[in-house]
Amino acid sequence: MAEMRWLPLESNPEVMNKYVQTLGINEQWQFVDVWGLDKELLEMIPRPICAVLLLFPISDKSESNHFGDVDPSSEVYFIKQTIGNACGTIGIIHALCNNDERLGFDREKHLSKFFGDTKDLSPEERGKHLEADAAFGEAHDEVAQEGQTQAPSRDEHVDLHFVAFIHHKGTLYELDGRQDGPVNHGPTTEDTLLEDTAEVVKKFMARDPDNLNFTVVALAKAG
Repeated sequence: MAEMRWLPLESNPEVMNKYVQTLGINEQWQFVDVWGLDKELLEMIPRPICAVLLLFPISDKSESNHFGDVDPSSEVYFIKQTIGNACGTIGIIHALCNNDERLGFDREKHLSKFFGDTKDLSPEERGKHLEADAAFGEAHDEVAQEGQTQAPSRDEHVDLHFVAFIHHKGTLYELDGRQDGPVNHGPTTEDTLLEDTAEVVKKFMARDPDNLNFTVVALAKAG
């Protein structure tokens, strides 16, 4: 059976914000660009921050040099990626569903229903549920076509991948739907989530120093 595939999502805060507001997130929480990993640039980002998304290039170097410990038993909300090119939406789901209490989902919108239907399922079952969720698929494809660059076709191989970073009970977790579970990157706090994530992102960049295709956005309370 052929793999289900979606259109790749662009790392574009304007597009992402339209997407999550459609799903039921209050507009006071917005994705914002992180222009650099130096202390001065990180301090420019609005606070508080509840999640960070990284778009990075997949290469032989990235695939052969992993760091952090996979923790399948973690209480973190984690969803397996079973849809091609859906890593952008998977990253957004990870960012939102691990911050449901802070974000306050609109109960009349689709994200609240999706989270309610899947919070007690396994990561694999959540992935299958997303496959069958026509409303999510339609919302994803709609915003995927609104980026600044023309969206690649569904069948095109895209060598860029989204992962999310969140704080949960004092630990920094990387959430990558291709993994077997959340990846533990050590201690963090709500206040230092961005700075601690930046240190992990530097490791991503150091293992592939000749590649410039890294993009970071933060989900911040901007309003």
